[in-house]
Amino acid sequence: MTGPAPAARRESTVIIDCHGHYTTVPKTLHEWRRAQLAGENPDPAGPAISDDEVRASIESGQLRQQRERGADLTLFSPIAGQMGHHLGTAADSVLWSRVCNDLIARVEALFPDNFVAVCQLPQSPGAPIDACVEELERCVTELGFVGCNLNPDASGAFWQTPAMTDRSFYPLYEKMCELDVPAMIHVSGSCNDAVHHTGAHYINGDTTVFMQLIQGDLFKDFPDLRLIIPHGGGAVPYHWGRYRGLALDMGREELEDGLLRNVWFDTCVYHQPGIDLLTSVIPVKNVLFGSEMIGAVKGVDPRTGHNFDDTKRYVDGAAFLTDEDRAAIFAGNARRVYPRLDAKLRARGR
Repeated sequence: MTGPAPAARRESTVIIDCHGHYTTVPKTLHEWRRAQLAGENPDPAGPAISDDEVRASIESGQLRQQRERGADLTLFSPIAGQMGHHLGTAADSVLWSRVCNDLIARVEALFPDNFVAVCQLPQSPGAPIDACVEELERCVTELGFVGCNLNPDASGAFWQTPAMTDRSFYPLYEKMCELDVPAMIHVSGSCNDAVHHTGAHYINGDTTVFMQLIQGDLFKDFPDLRLIIPHGGGAVPYHWGRYRGLALDMGREELEDGLLRNVWFDTCVYHQPGIDLLTSVIPVKNVLFGSEMIGAVKGVDPRTGHNFDDTKRYVDGAAFLTDEDRAAIFAGNARRVYPRLDAKLRARGR
């Protein structure tokens, strides 16, 4: 297993968005899921979706906006908010994950220059992690995926699952290290009416996991494990002094010397001051370009006339970043954190 290279490597001109979800899927996928949860036993092979339907769903939204905003490649996974680990049975989750992941593999096969596949895992509250290990291995070794999304709260905003540092997750971490793939920490939908899914649950999940990592010793057991915390790290960069102080009070290393060897943040922060804060607090080497397009916020900012989730323009607009910093954020860091992505790009001469 080779972890992320510590030394400088050739930077790519390919602009890599590390955080994209297939939010424009054909409606037949949602209908299949409704039937599954209703106990109607839909076709286990998934809904009948033609290549033309997949192309139309991608070209009209994801691909058009990718091109308009100046990105080249998106790490693409199923809709995070509809992973729905808190819904149905563990067996339902296994089948649903396979159907969704197979569809993502088709997107990459149809658009190999624009999308690279990342999988969801069949988590379920209280279920062993074994099915997740099996699905990860299938997606990476058979379908060529380069990473996975890992939900820290399969109970859907009730937080009835153990911390990410709990040993129940260890078989999955062992497989991730064996396959040399990272995980993006990403909750799914909220079934708690008091917790909005994208405005509260997502940000809560990001922040909560970072604190769990401070409290635990996960990276002593898995020094090569790599985790990406999305949405700019939730509240973490804004409260960096609090987390540094708590870590030091607990006798831990400085965060830059400890957790940041294994943890990265993306740029899914939807205003210029937020990106300025993120990139001034978190070392540039720990920031990956991400947009979550088309996702949590779909509208246009009336103050700027640009989409809130057009995050590339915020990175471009951070005046204190150098050209080298931007090259790292836009490509170099992702290629180090996702070595299977780097290998794919190198094989294609990119």
